[in-house]
Amino acid sequence: MSTHRGKVPLERALSKLGSASRSQTREWVLAGRLKVNGRTITDPLFMVSPETDRFTVNGRELGQQAWVTIILNKPGAVVTTRSDEKGRRTVFDLLPPEFKDLHSVGRLDMASTGLLIMTNDTKLSAWLTDPANAVPRTYAVTVEGLVTADELKKAAGGIMDDGELLKPSALTLRKASGRETHLIVELTEGKNRELRRLFAAIGHEVTRLKRVSFGTFQLGDLQPGEFRRLSRGEIGQAGGQRP
Repeated sequence: MSTHRGKVPLERALSKLGSASRSQTREWVLAGRLKVNGRTITDPLFMVSPETDRFTVNGRELGQQAWVTIILNKPGAVVTTRSDEKGRRTVFDLLPPEFKDLHSVGRLDMASTGLLIMTNDTKLSAWLTDPANAVPRTYAVTVEGLVTADELKKAAGGIMDDGELLKPSALTLRKASGRETHLIVELTEGKNRELRRLFAAIGHEVTRLKRVSFGTFQLGDLQPGEFRRLSRGEIGQAGGQRP
């Protein structure tokens, strides 16, 4: 253990400041992009003072003034990972260079579309995704076939799948025909492929899934591939404000 008084490992310092996750810090260090007080750092556990040291990535200063949060209308056929081993397009291909260090708050699978929050504020991200806060996510969902009243009741009541309870916090039928059914579904947790698994369990394949809101953040009229930066006031209204 280090005896550096008042100092903490670099990756922990940037995480606490809300400037980067620990994995992001390690990525910057390995790439030789991160400097402390003008010195390139080669060890993510290098001891630093969060209160007095100066941190930069590619010349851009990190710290509380560097917090950035955007909402993106994710198109289909785009993955949310930073890079993809299969060479598929990622959401980072849609962003300008100054936003390349953001991370997504939760994920949307490749086929899903709609509102994706991206930020470098780890405290905001943790608050939004903490199940204890029950932050609602609302989705417009289309499934194959006619969802019957009994099936709707079963889905609303919750279904066990692979040891997990899949249960929406709200489920509303919009319109239905023999060909397909349109619903609005609200979730308060980010379980993996939850809606696709939920409807598969009652015999219906999801054909379209679009997130339209996340907490107080609304997709609005953003077009696929477009994004906008959130104001401090919008973030405060969401409940993720910092002291």
